[in-house]
Amino acid sequence: MKRLLISYITLLVFLPTFSKGTTSIKSNFQETLPPREQTLETLKKINDYYMKNHPDPLKDIPYYSRKKVYEANIWTRAVYFEGLMALYSIYPDNRYYDYAYNWGDGFKWGMRKDETQTRNADNYACSQTYIDLYRLTPEPKMLTKTKANMNMLVNTPQINDWTWIDAIQMGMPVLAKMSALTGDQRYNEKAWQMYTWTRDSLAGGLFNKKEGLWWRDKDFVPPYKEPNGKNCYWSRGNGWVVAALARVIQELPEDDPHRATYINDLKLMLDAAVKCQREDGFWNVSMHDDSNYGGKETSGTALFVYGLAWGINNGILDRDKYLPALTKGWNAIVNEAIHPDGYIGYVQGTGKEPKDGQPVAYDSKPDFDDYGTGCVLLAGSEVYKLK
Repeated sequence: MKRLLISYITLLVFLPTFSKGTTSIKSNFQETLPPREQTLETLKKINDYYMKNHPDPLKDIPYYSRKKVYEANIWTRAVYFEGLMALYSIYPDNRYYDYAYNWGDGFKWGMRKDETQTRNADNYACSQTYIDLYRLTPEPKMLTKTKANMNMLVNTPQINDWTWIDAIQMGMPVLAKMSALTGDQRYNEKAWQMYTWTRDSLAGGLFNKKEGLWWRDKDFVPPYKEPNGKNCYWSRGNGWVVAALARVIQELPEDDPHRATYINDLKLMLDAAVKCQREDGFWNVSMHDDSNYGGKETSGTALFVYGLAWGINNGILDRDKYLPALTKGWNAIVNEAIHPDGYIGYVQGTGKEPKDGQPVAYDSKPDFDDYGTGCVLLAGSEVYKLK
């Protein structure tokens, strides 16, 4: 009897602790990241699923709810290829390179509608991948139109193009990459001018430094409020800015005059994001109001995980402080959002606020299936690099 009692006590000691809001045994496994080889297998699985369902990278994208068709080099597809190139950087499968190259070459290395004079960042987001491909196998034709487009931005006085925060991710890294590639600092300076106009001037400034988060556009600055009376901060929108800052900082020279400010903005944002993280590791679509279409959302979560992992990998964030939030977020995506076949659930459809692109569920299908995949590939590729 005494031996049985000791065994029972021992069992209780080693059983996972149950507490309100946890998932018992599962939550204990979420305290550590999966092995690196498992992370890579996860990324390969979701990308194989995507490429299998999109064998032709040039095929137009149907938008059924709007009864429209979009060219396959719009921003949603550009984000996927950003993620694909991140995956290629850690696992250089020739299929990935060929798929990306055929995409760029099929569109003659041009912007949406082949407009080299476009000022819409959504339309030139594709140039991020063109530059990455050029760095691998330099062919002048890859950058002829990108250079023309970026030179137009640099040589015209307007700085008020990025009127919504998503545009910062779509556009600013292109300028930063061009500057790093050519050594011409005019691209970086133009990016800084456009960024700070959106941050500090548009509608009084879209970045609330006190709360460390961005209003999505001028429609959401005060007095606009969430149903609970708090400011409206959209998860994926803030995730776009996090990703943009990480992708820009990694291109900047150490002595760039604006580097410290970008790093400070990134830290402010990630500190604020960690405070908003759900107990299960995800972020809600509405960061300060979980009653306004609350629930798990993968794309915003993946972008925050990407920023956290990039910050740790590059010595900008303290590993001990931020790794727990990163681990919870990545494990939430892997364990809860990714289907056995590689499909990604809980991705909010396109829009600009919590009510858009609903419902967000495990089996829901957003209007575009590419940017969610790109966000997860970006996040997982950085998680893989963690030592």
